[in-house]
Amino acid sequence: MREEDKLRLDNQTCFAVYACAKEITKLYQPVLKTLGLTYTQYIAMLALWERDGVSVKELGERLYLDSGTLTPLLKKLESQGLLTRVRDAADERQLLIKLTERGIALKARALEVPELAFCRTGVDVELLMSVRSQMNELMAALQPTMDR
Repeated sequence: MREEDKLRLDNQTCFAVYACAKEITKLYQPVLKTLGLTYTQYIAMLALWERDGVSVKELGERLYLDSGTLTPLLKKLESQGLLTRVRDAADERQLLIKLTERGIALKARALEVPELAFCRTGVDVELLMSVRSQMNELMAALQPTMDR
């Protein structure tokens, strides 16, 4: 690569990932609107459907969100009746997130979200699976060295 090309926007991996993430999020918006969720709320619900009763700290780590972003998100989901935040009886310092019946029931409606979000694109499923796998590998490689 020529020296002057190193700083071209189109040569930046960070920009390609950023732009693609924005476009993917846009794909989800109209589908998630029918569920009354934003994209960030959706990924929080996905994590909670996988594992209910986690601490706020655990959820933040799972979603790569700081407390300044996560707290208002959880308050909104709580106001929608999808979850509750309760103190851990074993450790009062911990705030646990628990799905309500309404939050659990929403999972059935959300099952169609991934397919609806991508069916309009014409993107091959195998390509999507390959990209996801590569992104997971990249995320693992980017984890701080103290986590290894």
